Amino acid sequence: MFWRVAYFSLLHRKGSALLTLLAVAISVFSVTAVEHLRHQAKTGFSQTVSGVDLIVGARGGEINLLLYSVFYIGNASRNISYQSFEKIRDSRDVKWAIPLSMGDSHRGFRVVGTHPDLFKHFRYGQKQLLEFEHGHGFSNAHSVVIGASVAEKLNYQVGDKITIAHGLGRQSFQQHDQYPFEIVGVLKTTGTPVDQALYVSLAGLEAVHKPGVTHDQTESLQPDSITATLVSLKSRLKTFHLQRQINQSESEPLMAILPGVSLSQLWESMNMMENTLRVISWLILSAALMGLSATLLASMRERQKELAVLRTLGARSWFIFALIQAETWLVSLTAIATALVCFSLILAGAQDLISSRFGISIDPNFLTPDVIKTLGIIVIASQLVSIYPGYKAYRLSLG
Repeated sequence: MFWRVAYFSLLHRKGSALLTLLAVAISVFSVTAVEHLRHQAKTGFSQTVSGVDLIVGARGGEINLLLYSVFYIGNASRNISYQSFEKIRDSRDVKWAIPLSMGDSHRGFRVVGTHPDLFKHFRYGQKQLLEFEHGHGFSNAHSVVIGASVAEKLNYQVGDKITIAHGLGRQSFQQHDQYPFEIVGVLKTTGTPVDQALYVSLAGLEAVHKPGVTHDQTESLQPDSITATLVSLKSRLKTFHLQRQINQSESEPLMAILPGVSLSQLWESMNMMENTLRVISWLILSAALMGLSATLLASMRERQKELAVLRTLGARSWFIFALIQAETWLVSLTAIATALVCFSLILAGAQDLISSRFGISIDPNFLTPDVIKTLGIIVIASQLVSIYPGYKAYRLSLG
């Protein structure tokens, strides 16, 4: 009976109630989206590379080295010599070392020169290995393996032939047309920057920049320098020892970083932007809740007759106060349900787009403990802002 009275009271003012509900739903949607996407972006970044103990590059900024070697963002200020890479790779403490050579692209996607061991050792997420959707890894200097997003966006398949261009822009004036590559493998989706890259051998990348090299000579080409190297150690106890050894190298100015530590520094540098987004979303929510309170207050004058009828029928003052609280409860819960359903549908529809465009895999299950806690705070806040309108109704019912 009580809830029926609250429901029909809202239905009687369905115009203003619906607008208030939509305002609260949009604000709940904003808060939920920011919280979930923020958490997913952080998780996705931290799971981009797994099992790598050190990243070695030319001496410079730690975050810059992390960005261009793992996330393929930005450029290296200098390369490191191939001799330095071989020295690190042959160290007795090193289990494996994967060279990375960057500087070319294909239609806006980064081309990475590397070793076939990348497909054997590289891990992401919960130590998951790279897997092939079609084909296999490259076995010669004329082969290329492409990420899932590259294959999908450019509609490439195994057997297609492509050329690469100098530089990282979508449009380049220096095309390496004289040296086509054949696609021999398409990787499965990883939700990491791997999806948006093409992988060729170091010899192939070297041949591209040395026109006139015969086919037989191509396979034996070796670069003079590479951009960076990913290093895994036999024992993690040796990590700091090797890091210090590399950082103090006298033959060449090198820098070795710990991926986890550099990632923490990266997030710290992004804290301001992250907090700004959260503050904006909570301000939107505050405005919507204030609007809810204002709507209830504004309706008091036109509800005087309704309240008088309820009092005539025997409703006590506390019933009137509880009625306002119940109406707020109905509006806020319906708004939350509407926001969650909309967010769930948008997430399901845009998941592939976000993964392919930004290389971030979004978990469709967004009802994490943090989000549930946030929704609880919203419900409590909505009840708090309705206390004053409830008190006004209580006073009016006494009159």
